[in-house]
Amino acid sequence: MKGSNQPLKQRRCCSSHCCRTHSRQGYPQKTQLPQATTWSANCDCLNLLPIGVFQLNANGEIVAVSDRWSEMTGLAWAEVQGKQWTASIHPSDRAAVEAAWQRTLAIHSLQAEYRWHSPTQPTLWALGQLVAQKSPEGEILSYVGTISDITAQKQATLASQPEPAANASDRIEIEAALREREAQLQLDIIERQQAEELLRQQSERERLIAKIAQQIRQSLNLDTILSTTVENIRHSLESDRVLIYRVEGNHQGCFVAESVGTEWPSLLRVQMQETWSPDSRNHYHQGLVATVSDLQQANFPPEMTRFLRGYGVQAAMAAPILQGGTLWGLLVVHQCQGARDWQTHEIDLLQQLAAQVAIAIHQSELFQQVQQLNTVLEDQVQERTAQLAQALDFEARLKRITDKVRDSLDEDHILTTAVQELALGLSVRCCDTGIYNADHTISTITHEYSDDSAAIGRTIEMTTRPEIYQQLLQGQYLQFCICNGLTIRSIQSSSTILACPIVDDQGVLGDLWLFRPNTDRFNELEIRLVQQVANQCAIAIRQARLYQAAQAQVAELEKLNRLKDDFLSTVSHELRTPMSSIKMATQMLEMSLMRAGQPVSGLSDRTSRYFQVLHDECDREIKLINDLLDLTRLDAETEPLLFTAINPHCWIPSVVEPFLEQARQQEQPLQVQLPPNLPTLHTDLNILKRIFSELLRNACKYTPRQAAIAITAEANSESFWLSVQNFGVEIADIELAHVFDKFYRIPNHDPWKHGGTGLGLALVKKLVEHLGGTIQATSQESQVCFTVQLPIAPNPST
Repeated sequence: MKGSNQPLKQRRCCSSHCCRTHSRQGYPQKTQLPQATTWSANCDCLNLLPIGVFQLNANGEIVAVSDRWSEMTGLAWAEVQGKQWTASIHPSDRAAVEAAWQRTLAIHSLQAEYRWHSPTQPTLWALGQLVAQKSPEGEILSYVGTISDITAQKQATLASQPEPAANASDRIEIEAALREREAQLQLDIIERQQAEELLRQQSERERLIAKIAQQIRQSLNLDTILSTTVENIRHSLESDRVLIYRVEGNHQGCFVAESVGTEWPSLLRVQMQETWSPDSRNHYHQGLVATVSDLQQANFPPEMTRFLRGYGVQAAMAAPILQGGTLWGLLVVHQCQGARDWQTHEIDLLQQLAAQVAIAIHQSELFQQVQQLNTVLEDQVQERTAQLAQALDFEARLKRITDKVRDSLDEDHILTTAVQELALGLSVRCCDTGIYNADHTISTITHEYSDDSAAIGRTIEMTTRPEIYQQLLQGQYLQFCICNGLTIRSIQSSSTILACPIVDDQGVLGDLWLFRPNTDRFNELEIRLVQQVANQCAIAIRQARLYQAAQAQVAELEKLNRLKDDFLSTVSHELRTPMSSIKMATQMLEMSLMRAGQPVSGLSDRTSRYFQVLHDECDREIKLINDLLDLTRLDAETEPLLFTAINPHCWIPSVVEPFLEQARQQEQPLQVQLPPNLPTLHTDLNILKRIFSELLRNACKYTPRQAAIAITAEANSESFWLSVQNFGVEIADIELAHVFDKFYRIPNHDPWKHGGTGLGLALVKKLVEHLGGTIQATSQESQVCFTVQLPIAPNPST
């Protein structure tokens, strides 16, 4: 709006925005002082008044004075700040004023004549008025007072009292002076009433601003704030229409809030083309108010004049609503009943209310931004919550799939579980798996989970789809779409496909394919789940294949072992009969020679040696056959145990006794060292005797001349240890690891040339294990020790 017939002037006023000019329409005779008014001593409008104005707090202490007050009383602001206001009253009048002040506490007003005492200027007679300002609850907040200089009138009155009557001319002069002083007093009263009216207007303006500010704080809804604001302003200014116009750009705007009398048309939501000149726009950007007292005299563009007349506007004023230096809109007041001369206090009020509206708009926009941010944040939280829930579901599903595939060593079960769990968990139309051949040229679909399972058994030449299988063979997944008419797998309709390789550190074994409608893509979580399942499948398939290979090897070894055992059993039984016949024939031949008078001892050395070799080799072969049969029976675990209570102190010497003569002949000291507290041993006596005898026979066979053989024993509450130790010989570690192998003989360790079958220690180990014990061979520092550990009592499960 432009063309104001009352241009604005830059004025200086106090922070409380008090009135800055006198009313042009006169002043009411009845004084009405403001409520809770605060102002500054530098306020121009108060300093222009001929009366002094001061303000007290609720305790009667001076909190503000006008420059005129200081000039009249001769007291500077620094001298009276914070002091009781009666402290500078003339001592002769102070008691009466203080008594009247006490009455003011009850009636909340005071009017009195009194003198001010100043050390720098003559005594001032003042006509003072004091009015209490109260809160809505009736509590006294402060006091506002005024003083008028009546020194001249008072001096004239006092001077006229003691003097005698004067002559007629003197009386005429005195009467003229009194009339002059009376006129001056009346003028002072009028000026005081004007000041009171200014204070009343200031109080009303601040009350309205406070009310609107409170309503703004109570709501963050912009429409509610604007509607309430225009309604309050219209009733306060007693205008016909109040609107809020919002600038929308492109020199257009819209009226977004309105309060209007029923007799006038509404402008709400009406669009208006802006025809402001650059000066008018600059005027608004400076925060200044534009006024029009009479539309007929305004210098508006014709289209603007027609627009305003169409809605009955006769006078108007508009205050800018600024947001960060930008013109958001206007707060507009219309008078439709006729022209109106806008008063300064009305202009100031509209300007201050526009500032409050700007604050409300800013707060509302911030609130809307916060609401939008909250909405976005809630959406993000919901999205993240859904992602976390999906991630947790996928983790649980992955664990379930992993447990299932790892618990199985069946490749068919592994892949069946994988395609079924993925198809159900990801809600896909089909999931299948292809297994590659050894040279990665053919993929065979082995498992599928879909409605028809039509692709199982189908083979795919991988070279026909190099763009797919080259990436899969590199261990990378890919996601792509197929359209109608393109056939991949058994799916012929449009689909989104996720292909993921089944790969481990040894290479690619196959792939997993998942199919969805082509409008749905696989997200990152779903792709990661498929990759992890594929990795677990690769591990499980590799383990299953290794297990199957191991099982095949075990089956083959078992077959070979059975063949070996069958062969040994058959050969042993078949050899035992002829060996027994050979031994019997040898014995019969010796008996025949003896009957003929030619004993074997009497034959030639060569013939005797032949007989001896025949006896020795026959015994060795028979022992070999018996050992093989014993090993076969032990491997079959068909030999029962016959437990007997054995006293080691009696039993060990009885077993050692047959070897004493052999040891003596070979000059081998044989020592038996038994502690006195050995417990009774419960085991199979025959098997233990065979074990001990074989170890003694082995010691005598491999111990050189002059080297000792020692037998020791020890026990605790659970175990019994029997050791056979021979000196003068040592077995290398590499040989020691094989001494219990079948048919293993240590080279160059038979000084007595007794020979052997290589089954003795192997049979000993089997017999010890059959008794539930262990045997250990150690060799160091030219000695060899075999230690047998047996349980004191048999195991209940044996």
